[in-house]
Amino acid sequence: MEELDRSRAFSRDVKRIVVKVGTAVVTGKGGRLALGRLGALCEQLAELNSDGFEVILVSSGAVGLGRQRLRYRQLVNSSFADLQKPQTELDGKACAGVGQSSLMAYYETMFDQLDVTAAQLLVNDSSFRDKDFRKQLNETVKSMLDLRVIPIFNENDAISTRRAPYQDSSGIFWDNDSLAALLALELKADLLILLSDVEGLYTGPPSDPNSKLIHTFVKEKHQDEITFGDKSRLGRGGMTAKVKAAVNAAYAGIPVIITSGYSAENIDKVLRGLRVGTLFHQDARLWAPITDSNARDMAVAARESSRKLQASSSEDRKKILLDIADALEANETRIKAENELDVAAAQEAGLEESMVARLVMTPGKISSLAASVRKLAEMEDPIGRVLKKTEVADGLVLEKTSSPLGVLLIVFESRPDALVQIASLAIRSGNGLLLKGGKEARRSNAILHKVITDAIPETVGGKLIGLVTSREEIPDLLKLDDVIDLVIPRGSNKLVTQIKNTTKIPVLGHADGICHVYVDKACDTDMAKRIVSDAKLDYPAACNAMETLLVHKDLEQNAVLNELIFALQSNGVTLYGGPRASAILNIPEARSFNHEYCAKACTVEVVEDVYGAIDHIHRHGSAHTDCIVTEDHEVAELFLRQVDSAAVFHNASTRFSDGFRFGLGAEVGVSTGRIHARGPVGVEGLLTTRWIMRGKGQVVDGDNGIVYTHQDIPIQA
Repeated sequence: MEELDRSRAFSRDVKRIVVKVGTAVVTGKGGRLALGRLGALCEQLAELNSDGFEVILVSSGAVGLGRQRLRYRQLVNSSFADLQKPQTELDGKACAGVGQSSLMAYYETMFDQLDVTAAQLLVNDSSFRDKDFRKQLNETVKSMLDLRVIPIFNENDAISTRRAPYQDSSGIFWDNDSLAALLALELKADLLILLSDVEGLYTGPPSDPNSKLIHTFVKEKHQDEITFGDKSRLGRGGMTAKVKAAVNAAYAGIPVIITSGYSAENIDKVLRGLRVGTLFHQDARLWAPITDSNARDMAVAARESSRKLQASSSEDRKKILLDIADALEANETRIKAENELDVAAAQEAGLEESMVARLVMTPGKISSLAASVRKLAEMEDPIGRVLKKTEVADGLVLEKTSSPLGVLLIVFESRPDALVQIASLAIRSGNGLLLKGGKEARRSNAILHKVITDAIPETVGGKLIGLVTSREEIPDLLKLDDVIDLVIPRGSNKLVTQIKNTTKIPVLGHADGICHVYVDKACDTDMAKRIVSDAKLDYPAACNAMETLLVHKDLEQNAVLNELIFALQSNGVTLYGGPRASAILNIPEARSFNHEYCAKACTVEVVEDVYGAIDHIHRHGSAHTDCIVTEDHEVAELFLRQVDSAAVFHNASTRFSDGFRFGLGAEVGVSTGRIHARGPVGVEGLLTTRWIMRGKGQVVDGDNGIVYTHQDIPIQA
């Protein structure tokens, strides 16, 4: 639900923003100004100002900057004897007075360079007790904002009646965090952003590797769970003060974000609704369940539920799938409504036609999905099957049995139907499951997940299938090699490669679906046209769609090549050629043979013979699915034997490379690797093996007194 939080938090138009920057952000080592960070901050604020936002800045750093300058001056004016004496602590109020003018001078210099006017406003706690002051404050700030001036607030520590700037936390406000919250309320801001030296609020000290970033603060959940670290190394109160100020402002109606001031783009990301930092909002408890789980909790819950599923009877597991199929059909109207919202949003966002095509749940899709789930339910129970039985010695029997892998993490593309297929396969194979679908299918995935998990009985638990709603959680999940047993990424080459490079968990899948159809000189022309057209047009966005058409050189002479080209072009397919084909057909030359179009487009090339086709496929293919169309059976067998792909077909469309069409019930993905599973991965690909031995008290004892027989025992059906 986290991705929904930010869009809801700023439901009203954000215009007036209070930004508070902490001392640790403003200053660097030794108390000197961090000019790079300060410059980047001013650039962000100037850009917001020019975009029509009303920006109010609350800046700390004066005391730290003043202390640094006074220490330097003290050092310059000291004799060697003076330096040998114990150094007294500098007066904080004097530091504040010196630092405030210096800090403002820096802001004015930088804002002048950006053609922005800034104004300094120093306030004291006691001033806010005066109604006339508060009225005048509002009028002055309004006038400044109307003139596109950025007011810069700070507490006037130099003449404050507090005992010391760092110790007294009494009054209406007690530091610049609480001042920022007070100003946000007093000036009716739409958003308060507190910039810190860490990414946000953590469950413990940020330096503790076990601490987790809290993306949405829920008071009822987090206020008693958080362990704060040390206060700010330079400022007054650190994260404790920020949280107190954020809670006060949020529960008074002002959304608050605590995030890092070290990242130059964080303010922009906040305003775009991206999930950065920690969100505080009065309605947060309605969005994030108080029992919300982190990545490890979700994975552990899936494993525990999978063990309950495995302990269930075969009939009980079958019934779960049948109940899911019924639930899908019963909720068809709700599912379609959510899917239509996703499709409309994708079209409005200008996504590619192929992406939208994958997203759409066409008429009859729900019924088709329900049918595939029922087919899985009727399959032989795959769990606990005896694959091999051996008599090791007299009275000592060993069985090799099928067993679930454990917990699967599937990252899949924007195809909502994939969620149903993957979930049903996980249940049939007895595995726990964590799912992360494409953000474009957010609503569709959410309703499908709810329908499916609601159909799982409490004896197993809906946590068997967890839905990951934010890609920011994926890195945490990929670290859980002690809980998650297999990752299956379904998506772009970039996604698959990135996952493989960032996890110790085994990864199964394919990066590209560059499928070939080779039309041999001995082809049946009508058959070739049917297969080529189906392979490209049946579902152009699928990974098993034809992306390259290879044609024997002799077919140019007898016009078969032209017939194949006409069959594609007349159905709206855009053609690109290899060097030979582009010259022959006068079509644009393809930039690369290693390209997956996922659309009504493909590459055409002319080859010498079947060996040329095989060589081309090995150099440019993705080892997914490749096909030959020929009536010459010797050539066909040569192609079938030598093409090293997960699926190789003779006289059949590449579109048959699918778990459902293979009779696997459904597929969790297609593997082009060579270890564990290859091709469409159904139930069998989600299983491993266990060894079970039954004896009568035998012991090894150095292999004395035991006679090994190692006889195969027939497996009874």
